[in-house]
Amino acid sequence: MDYTHKLAISYYKIIAVINEPHNIFLVQHQDTQKIFVKKILDVYNINVYECLYNHHIIGTPKIIDYYEENDQLIVIEEYISGSSLQEKIQNADLSEITILDYMLDLCNILELLHSTMPAIIHRDIKPSNIIITNYNRAILLDFNDAKYHSSSSEDTVLLGTQGYAAPEQYGFGASSPQTDIYSLGILLKEMLASIKYESSFFDSIIYRCTQINPSERFTDVAELKKAFMSHIKPERKKIVPQSILKFLPPGYRTKTPWKILISSLCYLLIAWLCLSLEVKGTFGLALWIERIFVLAMMLFIVFGCFNYMDVQKIIPLCKNKHRLIRYIGIVLLNATVVFTMFIILMIIEVICFPT
Repeated sequence: MDYTHKLAISYYKIIAVINEPHNIFLVQHQDTQKIFVKKILDVYNINVYECLYNHHIIGTPKIIDYYEENDQLIVIEEYISGSSLQEKIQNADLSEITILDYMLDLCNILELLHSTMPAIIHRDIKPSNIIITNYNRAILLDFNDAKYHSSSSEDTVLLGTQGYAAPEQYGFGASSPQTDIYSLGILLKEMLASIKYESSFFDSIIYRCTQINPSERFTDVAELKKAFMSHIKPERKKIVPQSILKFLPPGYRTKTPWKILISSLCYLLIAWLCLSLEVKGTFGLALWIERIFVLAMMLFIVFGCFNYMDVQKIIPLCKNKHRLIRYIGIVLLNATVVFTMFIILMIIEVICFPT
């Protein structure tokens, strides 16, 4: 069994470094050419990874394969495209609505983790371990410090991140679902600190989440989720499924009113410019075909820049950790597709509208 896993992992070739000090790499399967993430872990719980491998938790990267050797765990997992929550906090790219949405996403994920038998406690919930996808959903990463809940054993070694770790992670008790609830409270506090907000509702949530005594926090994530849901306006309680959200064009996925307005105006302007285009010596159906192709080219440039439906995965350069190289990859992607569409247009005109 171990040999089979080791052989399978050998088919993944490193194409970029994501985090060299932590041994995290971007890899590509040599046969399928699909992109994944490879991690080499020194600290881990093999039972947790085995559980996640056999039972994928929605809202976490799917574990594709793993192999343990020489006190290290090599993990191949699904690549999640998006930006880290840490970046959004640093850029103040948040609102009360999006913060509430992200917290609900995390509650849904933790509900599933805590419902395993025994419960999986993440123990390292922080902004850098959360990816916001291109369709604006929160994904929880990095289960290096995760463990099964056991009320009979106390934490003796701090695993987690100082500032986010609950008091019991410092040896004052055993990690439990309330441990993750504590971290959620710290996370909520940090997100809110990056924006201006007036709601005292969030302050009361933070206060209860971050109590020193775990028994004084929310009983479980379901109770915390219920508290968040009570703050949602009735018209927003009809949550759009992720399967639909990912198809929404850039500007609509965050459900932020001002972004929807601006993007709608931009799309209307692009459509008007392209569909009113005049080409010298071209009339009728031929003109309309050219207009439609120009519109498609312009829209693809927009979609390519904002990584619609993860289209940037076509060009591995777009996934590089260096910003300049990523930009070069995006330009190359757009140029390649636009040029291809231009060639197709020329072929159609030659065949259907010979001069």
